[in-house]
Amino acid sequence: MTLSNRDRNLTFAGILLAMFLGALDQTIVSTALPRIVEDLGGLERYAWVFTAYLVASTVLVPVVGKLADMYSRKTIELVAVSIFLTGSFLCGVAGEFGPLPLLGDAMNQLIVFRAVQGIGASGLFSLAFIVIADLYPPAVRGKYQGYVSAVFGVASILGPLLGGFLTDNAGGIIPGVEGWRWVFYVNVPFGALAIWFIATRMPPLRPVGERGKLDGFAAALLIGGLVPFTIALQLDRSEYPWGSPVTVGMLAASLVVLALFVWRTLRSEYPILDLSLFRNRVFRTASVATLLHGAAFLSTVAFLPLFVVNVMGVSATGAGLALIPLTLGVTVGAISGGQLVSHIGRYRLLMLIGGAIFATGVLLISLLDENASLGRVSLYMVITGLGVGPALPLYTLAVQNAVDVRRIGQATSATQFFRQIGGAVGTAVLGTVLSTSLAAGFAANLGGLGALPPAQQTGEGVSATGDLLASIRAALDDARDDLINAVTAGDADATREQLVASGVPAAVADGISTRVEAASTASERAVLADELSDTFDAQAASVLERVEAGVELTFAQAVTKVYRYVFFILLVVIIVSAFIPVLTLRRTFDNVAPEPA
Repeated sequence: MTLSNRDRNLTFAGILLAMFLGALDQTIVSTALPRIVEDLGGLERYAWVFTAYLVASTVLVPVVGKLADMYSRKTIELVAVSIFLTGSFLCGVAGEFGPLPLLGDAMNQLIVFRAVQGIGASGLFSLAFIVIADLYPPAVRGKYQGYVSAVFGVASILGPLLGGFLTDNAGGIIPGVEGWRWVFYVNVPFGALAIWFIATRMPPLRPVGERGKLDGFAAALLIGGLVPFTIALQLDRSEYPWGSPVTVGMLAASLVVLALFVWRTLRSEYPILDLSLFRNRVFRTASVATLLHGAAFLSTVAFLPLFVVNVMGVSATGAGLALIPLTLGVTVGAISGGQLVSHIGRYRLLMLIGGAIFATGVLLISLLDENASLGRVSLYMVITGLGVGPALPLYTLAVQNAVDVRRIGQATSATQFFRQIGGAVGTAVLGTVLSTSLAAGFAANLGGLGALPPAQQTGEGVSATGDLLASIRAALDDARDDLINAVTAGDADATREQLVASGVPAAVADGISTRVEAASTASERAVLADELSDTFDAQAASVLERVEAGVELTFAQAVTKVYRYVFFILLVVIIVSAFIPVLTLRRTFDNVAPEPA
């Protein structure tokens, strides 16, 4: 079917708008969630609001790719957007009608409806690149895929800002409707516009291969294997360590079910993911590179706020704003990389240059210390983003250019899937590295402060500087109160015990307890208590200063250690990318095998 430039551009605009909603939803909810928990309750299920969306949007990506190879892309896109909007509206009304049968209370409703959103989002992300493959030949496709990647950057900037604004100010739009609900309702009008664009301007874009049928049993095995795997990666490692029965059991069950999926796929007439794709050297090599690149990129985004908040003292909101240089770099890098590959046709060269810039930015971040300035961090984030940007469209472009066009949906969605799974695995594993490093760092940098209780000396259960300082301040206040009470009561033995427990040398504690015993009147004991209170407060202030410096040093060492691991992951990405064959970018939509460039 021949399309005019106008039809292509309108279809592209509708696809971008639909994908923008999915990308925006990944970040807009984060700023509203504290208010949501305050309103709905269920703090212990806080993380599941994210996990439900992540699991659903990840595990269904390969299924969407298979459907795109069988049925009209337009139909699948309309279904995906409709499911996403339905989930958005349901999230907005979560808890409005009290507990519901099967779903339970408001927080359970929100978690289930977030999973519905994720089902729709799985189609929004995959289909964006698949539809672009139908609209533009590979030789010019790169620049349009660069725009898609840039949309993610823009959404990551607007999401936290818009989420905070709606949560704080949208409550007055309709009386009785909390502001956080508009974080979900805002998707509806934009989604309706996207549906109108797609329904009226997008051609059917039917696949060129045979329709066949979906292997439902293989799809069930794939979902059944990926759900426990993804959930196991998201579990709280402090409650469910890697060696815990729950984690090991879920990973083992996932491995068994996924093995059954491979067995079924090898025997299926219409496989969900045609494993013969892995015989294609470009697909095989690019998939490995994409998996590792996803781990490096998501880890870069996930752990940088910890440094900004806990080392530099920036607020949580400020940390979101501090990521803007990174996303701006990603946006510029994605657009530039897409434009350049459309002009020079050498995607591997741009991959290697982008990987080198990405690795340079990460290496610079890994060399930061507790005295780093915000300007310096911002510069390093811009460098990192400029390196990340080109890779997002180029790996997909290389795969689409190399595979049979009848399998372009499967190949494209597989690339997206490997990127998301790589991110989930990378952040889970490196999160364990961070936790281990923090525990060792707290023991080394705070263990010498004898005035602190053991839990505070090791930073046990603490993930932020403010949390640890607050807990230490409370412990010191309690110790001071106990000491003053013992002195006021004239209890010399209790006074000595409190002083020794607070780290006072035994000889000094003996002298003070002797003074308490010698104080025969209440007024004398009150004077001594005031004197000790002033001394204690001065010592406590000194301890807190040392603690704050120790915590900043600990977080700086732990986070930069994570980035050293990310740097080595990127070295592997560069090496693997160097082995991706360079094929001439086709200027037509036919299925002729491209020649080596």
